[in-house]
Amino acid sequence: MNARIKWVENVMFVAESGTGHGIVLDGAPESGGKNMGMRPMELMALSVGSCSSYDVVTILKKARQQITSCEAEVTAQRVDATPAVFESIHLHFKVAGVELSEKQLGRAIELSADKYCSASIMLKNAGVKITHDFEIVPQQ
Repeated sequence: MNARIKWVENVMFVAESGTGHGIVLDGAPESGGKNMGMRPMELMALSVGSCSSYDVVTILKKARQQITSCEAEVTAQRVDATPAVFESIHLHFKVAGVELSEKQLGRAIELSADKYCSASIMLKNAGVKITHDFEIVPQQ
């Protein structure tokens, strides 16, 4: 896996993955930024949410669940010290589908948390408390 991060100005950077996708990172004005992009720690929280979401959708599809939407709300708390690492991350999944099984959904989230999601498992091994819950939402 490769990536490149190029400084633009002040505290703004452009990050490009080895697959050619890019994002802008920037700081808040009080840190010298223009608030033109995400913060690095926001990206880390998003990595956990998106990695787990990927797993949950993939596992549900393999279980032949007719999933129509999946949304993960990520709530992360950081310690009040330097470095301001995460102390906890909570993922709340909102999933819709046709006759979804609550048991299958719970199992998919559990498998992601305990076996498949590299991002959350890496942070959990570093001492971050990671929790999950879910709701099955009515189809729109």
